[in-house]
Amino acid sequence: MPTLASHRKPRSLSGVRTASPAVGITTAALASVTLLTAQSASAAPVEPKPSMEEVQKKVDDLYRQAGGETQKYNRAKEATQKQKRAVDRVLDEVAKRADKLNEARRTLGSFAAAQYREGAVTSTAALLFADSPQSFFEQKQVTDRLTERQRGVLADYQTQQADAAKKRQQASKDLESLTASQTALRTSKQNVQQKLGAARALLSKLTTEEKARLAALERKKEEEARRKAEAQAKQEARAKAEAERKRKEQQAQAPSTGTGTGSGSDTGTGTGSGDTGTGTGTGTSGGTGASDGSYATKAAKVLSFARAQIGKPYVWGATGPSSYDCSGLTQAAWKEAGVELPRTTWDQVKAGTRVATEDLLPGDLVFFYDDISHVGIYIGDGMMIHAPKPGANVREESIYYMPIYGSVRPA
Repeated sequence: MPTLASHRKPRSLSGVRTASPAVGITTAALASVTLLTAQSASAAPVEPKPSMEEVQKKVDDLYRQAGGETQKYNRAKEATQKQKRAVDRVLDEVAKRADKLNEARRTLGSFAAAQYREGAVTSTAALLFADSPQSFFEQKQVTDRLTERQRGVLADYQTQQADAAKKRQQASKDLESLTASQTALRTSKQNVQQKLGAARALLSKLTTEEKARLAALERKKEEEARRKAEAQAKQEARAKAEAERKRKEQQAQAPSTGTGTGSGSDTGTGTGSGDTGTGTGTGTSGGTGASDGSYATKAAKVLSFARAQIGKPYVWGATGPSSYDCSGLTQAAWKEAGVELPRTTWDQVKAGTRVATEDLLPGDLVFFYDDISHVGIYIGDGMMIHAPKPGANVREESIYYMPIYGSVRPA
């Protein structure tokens, strides 16, 4: 029997094979999209790099903040030293009171011992071993039996005991104040270090090219401040020339007045008038000169000291002699002229007469920034000597390098 051909259509595998690449491509695409999406989600947004002007402003602001924290440190350090001296004095007083109290106890003890030897525990012994002298004194029948001397000793004991308690209480309060000052001192120190560390970290991230651009911006800032100082110098020169012209005019008028009155003095009628005229002219000129001369003499000592410190490093919290912060330098310089200034810029700005910028004289103190965190010594012609900031040395600089808050004449 012949074999019949199968009418079943053979299964084609082409459909499965053609579908496989499509599935593979789709899976790979989905995986890629998923991966990209995950990467995009996990990647932090890239912040634009700050400009050199922004970096300069940020660094200057950090140094200014560090200057303010330095003044807080100086104030806390001064308060700590003051409180420590107060505590030491009170503790000395407590020790002295304790000695007097012990002496009174010994005297009472001798009374009690004597009475005990006589065979009875007397009122004096009872008082010595009582919980409080006050409760004992309330017993009228006992105090009536005390001798006059015993009463005096007991009264002294009571006084010494009360005084010792007061001193111990005062010592406790002073110790609390000292602890608070020490805490403030540590906090201020940490804040200064934090601000300076942030400034250093910001500068350390700059490339060589960026550092060069930053230095160029700094030179530009210094040049602008120098131009303003030169304008101030010209203004001061004009004012000085005008003052000299007026002085010469007054001198020129004084001899003619003197000559007129002198001839009158020969007649005997003009003597008084001549003496009065001469005396008035001399007195007015001499009084003004003495006042200016006194301040000028002190200012000369201040400037001589300040110039001798040029080149020494700025160190926050330092008062010399090898390094200074800004208010430490001004304090030391004016001390050389016999004037004691407070330690901080915030207190120094109150120690004297306020003067306008256009009326500045050498020796005056110029304060900067709204928070009064910096100070320099005016030397004339729009310039000052100051201890600028960490990493810099004491130097001369234009007062217009920083925003001026105000100025003070200390003496």
